[in-house]
Amino acid sequence: MDTALLIEWLIKSVILLFFGLTGFAYLTLLERRALARIQVRIGPNRAGPWGLLQPLADGIKLIFKEELIPPLADKPLFILSPILTVLPALIIWAVIPWGRQIVIAGREINLYLTDINVGVLYLTAVASIAVYGITLAGWSSNNKYALLGGLRSSAQMVSYELALGLAFLGPIMLAGSMSLVDIVEAQKNLWFVVPQFLGFIIFLLAGLAEVNRAPFDMPEAEQELTAGYHTEYSGMKFALFFMAEYIKMIAISAIAATLFLGGYRLPFIDLPPILDPVVLFIKIFVLVFGMIWVRATLPRLRYDRLMALGWKVLLPLALVNVFITAVIMVFTG
Repeated sequence: MDTALLIEWLIKSVILLFFGLTGFAYLTLLERRALARIQVRIGPNRAGPWGLLQPLADGIKLIFKEELIPPLADKPLFILSPILTVLPALIIWAVIPWGRQIVIAGREINLYLTDINVGVLYLTAVASIAVYGITLAGWSSNNKYALLGGLRSSAQMVSYELALGLAFLGPIMLAGSMSLVDIVEAQKNLWFVVPQFLGFIIFLLAGLAEVNRAPFDMPEAEQELTAGYHTEYSGMKFALFFMAEYIKMIAISAIAATLFLGGYRLPFIDLPPILDPVVLFIKIFVLVFGMIWVRATLPRLRYDRLMALGWKVLLPLALVNVFITAVIMVFTG
């Protein structure tokens, strides 16, 4: 295999990991500052100028915290669960396209790690792995609150994955491809959010439920379950669950921007390829801020209503959206 190609893949992988890890750290700061402003508070502003070193202070605190494993826990699974949760959040970035080709030192370089013809299938397959980590975390702790949190989470994620998967179908049908690069290029003149607005809303709601974000954060409802599936976790093991949630927030926003908002493209405007990552970053930022705003605004759903929304509202609407899209494509095709 070409050595230069291997080096290129390695550099891209390091950049993506760096983006995911630093993005997670500063997303926590953004959320705390945004929530503070919305709730007329100040937020963290002591660690470093304007509070910019707060994520570093939090990381150091978690590193030095004592890590405890309950004596009756299943220790191998207890240790493995946080890793199973955070790995899918990191490797999902492999197929997200950040831009077109650029030329560096006479070599054409794609602004994505890889473009596979089943990119959407890869996303759904990788995203579904996280449920195992959360369920095993609840079960292996040998704690009834953690177990209930794990069961709630697995039921919730499996339920909303159906609507989420059907929301993927609209852009796939319109683009005629499962490659994310092809889907973005098909939106050169019209973003798919216009013909697929219902699918976009379903995707955002199901995405919130998939990452256990408010108002869908019942698996970690502190009033009922202490802290849910990560009740018994401390130190860096807890930090991995925390990391997975925030990296998945960024990943869901990146996927939504890619499928429905043109990805790195702007309609009718052909910017230089070097600006493509900036365009996608702005879209991700807007969607992530929307998730934070929802958390600050809406109360937590009751669990039976949360499940009813997934099965009785989002799933039928997603099926109707796919059906209507197929009918329109047949009669206009």
